[in-house]
Amino acid sequence: MLAHTNRNRPGRAHDVPIPRTALWGGVMAAALAASFLHAPQALAAPEDPRTQECEPEEDAVPKRQMRAEWIAGVENIDWPTEQGLSAEEQQAELEELYDGAVDRGLNAVVVQVRPTADAFWPSPHEPWSEWLTGEQGGDPGYDPLEFAVEAAHERNLEFHAWYNPYRVAMHDDPSRLVEDHPARQNPEWTFSYGGQLYYDPGIPEAREFVVEAMMHSVDNYDLDGVHFDDYFYPYPVDDEEIPDEDTYAEHGEGFDDIGDWRRDNVDTMVREVSEAVKASKPHVKFGISPFGIWRNSDTDPAGSDTAGMESYDEQYADSRKWVTEGWLDYINPQLYWHIGLDVADYSVLVPWWEEVAATTDTHLYIGQGAYKVGEEEGPWTDDPRELSEHLHLNQDHPGVHGDVYFSATSLRTNAQEAFEIVQEEHYAHPALVPVDPDLGGEAPPEPTVTGSEPVGDGLELSVAPAEGSDPAYYAVYAIEGPPEEEPVCGIGDARNLLGTVRAGDDGTATFTAPAAEGEYTYYATALDRLHHESGASEPHHLP
Repeated sequence: MLAHTNRNRPGRAHDVPIPRTALWGGVMAAALAASFLHAPQALAAPEDPRTQECEPEEDAVPKRQMRAEWIAGVENIDWPTEQGLSAEEQQAELEELYDGAVDRGLNAVVVQVRPTADAFWPSPHEPWSEWLTGEQGGDPGYDPLEFAVEAAHERNLEFHAWYNPYRVAMHDDPSRLVEDHPARQNPEWTFSYGGQLYYDPGIPEAREFVVEAMMHSVDNYDLDGVHFDDYFYPYPVDDEEIPDEDTYAEHGEGFDDIGDWRRDNVDTMVREVSEAVKASKPHVKFGISPFGIWRNSDTDPAGSDTAGMESYDEQYADSRKWVTEGWLDYINPQLYWHIGLDVADYSVLVPWWEEVAATTDTHLYIGQGAYKVGEEEGPWTDDPRELSEHLHLNQDHPGVHGDVYFSATSLRTNAQEAFEIVQEEHYAHPALVPVDPDLGGEAPPEPTVTGSEPVGDGLELSVAPAEGSDPAYYAVYAIEGPPEEEPVCGIGDARNLLGTVRAGDDGTATFTAPAAEGEYTYYATALDRLHHESGASEPHHLP
């Protein structure tokens, strides 16, 4: 995701696709659109089996969507905003970002915790990140990852820890690394390219170390997801070759082409991380946010009808294979281009990725380039509705399970107006995170609304779990009128969903509902950490 730190520099291959051929038109997109008739989790019916008898309202709002934002640490893009802040200042900044995410209708955060072969937690493998204190190895005085996870869960936000696997430094001088840095202790693991320092993906020991370093946080923290962005082998730099010929000569046995060998190196790392995550904590999701173009159709018939840079050939990232092999729980391609862009049309890429994911159990979330709003010529500047139009287009593609926005700072600065339109037209009601059945879990029993009392301008509802159950959180609904006969069809419509609240240590929770005029019946449901939802509680009726 570092691409976005340089978004004002012209000619970045990952911001503006590199034109290669003449355009093909929209034939492929039209053909694909006709084939997507499945109904994936994002638009699925409620899980309470009693509600299967319900006739869905024609204008019902989907109740399940991933709605997330990236929170970048590298170069202090989002958090912390500068180096050397006190622990209290860093924590206050993150809480403000999280509160903003909740206010904007989001339900997950993707927080960068290993930007440059360093750590936002006390890692036995790598030094403290310089982006925290300004000094690599400098102790920030608390555990930022522990705080970040707990603060997210207090607000019932899913927490996805975001890692950059191979980038060591934003410079290429090993002597600037702390003396005990693994890259400095093992210089043969690294190469310099484009003015930056990287671990060499072709060296087995380096790859094994990278996996071990990342897995330490999975093993020791209550993560909901493990997330990579678009950096594998580095983005191409003009007139510069990746200096790994010696590595290829030593480790490339069985490969006649260095590109195939590089792709296999990346594939191996992705597969090993997938296996390690599932072995450690099967409920933790593993997802990747690759560059939005795998290959162009003029290069490969399986590619998209585009003409931009191809991550398969330039970064050696076979993102399509990661999906079809089942190594990922979700794929989150960065489709940071506007609708109608000649070389990389958003309206072409969404159905292409939908088709890739359609025959697998991998969820598809779209990476949205909020950082471009107002700062790039064309529709991103001229039309504040461009971002919302992306989501309108997504509605015609039920294989899209949600969206992730780059980045948190943009949503409250340059993209604020655009996102207000998104909120009004798409996020006016809360949403639950989509369920991935492959991860296990099951819905808890129905909870009980044990009481209510007026509080200020609202109503405080108390919720308790069924005896012996341990839900992660509750969803609370307000349905106009007296209690419904069974089944309670109203809980299937997000317009009746007031919000969610995390269960406390004793399983109980208190939810503050907004003041309402008229007659309403309140219901609660219980959910596990993987978002399986119980049936509705007994009604709590307030005439």
